[in-house]
Amino acid sequence: MTAKITAAAAAEGDKAGTLRGLPGPLPADERILWRGGPNALSLARHGFRLRLLAGYFAALIVLGAVSAVSQGEAGLTLTLTMLRCLALAGAGVSLVLAYAWLVRRSTIYTVTNRRVVLHIGIAFPVMLNVPYAAIETAGLVLRADGSGDIALRLIPPAKIAYIILWPHARPWHFSQPQPMLRAVPDAARVAQTLSRALAAAAGVPAPLAPRIPETAAAAGRRATAAA
Repeated sequence: MTAKITAAAAAEGDKAGTLRGLPGPLPADERILWRGGPNALSLARHGFRLRLLAGYFAALIVLGAVSAVSQGEAGLTLTLTMLRCLALAGAGVSLVLAYAWLVRRSTIYTVTNRRVVLHIGIAFPVMLNVPYAAIETAGLVLRADGSGDIALRLIPPAKIAYIILWPHARPWHFSQPQPMLRAVPDAARVAQTLSRALAAAAGVPAPLAPRIPETAAAAGRRATAAA
């Protein structure tokens, strides 16, 4: 039997005595194990592909310089062309960094001994309440800087629309979206905390999360833990 996942609009002024990012006061038998949010720079680099974007703009700048020189531009004209390209590149990178910062500012992940709560959304904040009974497995992508992404595979028919989750969703999993805690600092420790909580909720011994190599498309390493 699958527990029900609930979603509700999240107001910035939460109920009195309730921590921001939670739908209400915790029951007496529930406690917070961890709460935090994404690292903005890691989210920009890995979640929003900042380095790929920077490389794209760098290639445009080089092509622009080659084209300008081949057309006989020099001196002030060439300098102005390069400045325009640099301004465009700076604007693009700045927008990505600004959006990552806004996501960080509006996001709170909470892991308790009974559920995972995602407080997400910039313009229209929502609160997603995912009980452990609705989680089949959790997977970790661990990166060299210690940050990582933790994906939650849900037990069908439990499902959350990809458009509601993004960017807190595992990339390219559209038919069965997986909520994802993105760019979490000290991700290995957080994943171990979640793994133990899932095992305790299922009444089984806490598993040791094995690490396996990732595909070339993703950075870091993946560890999986069965609920």
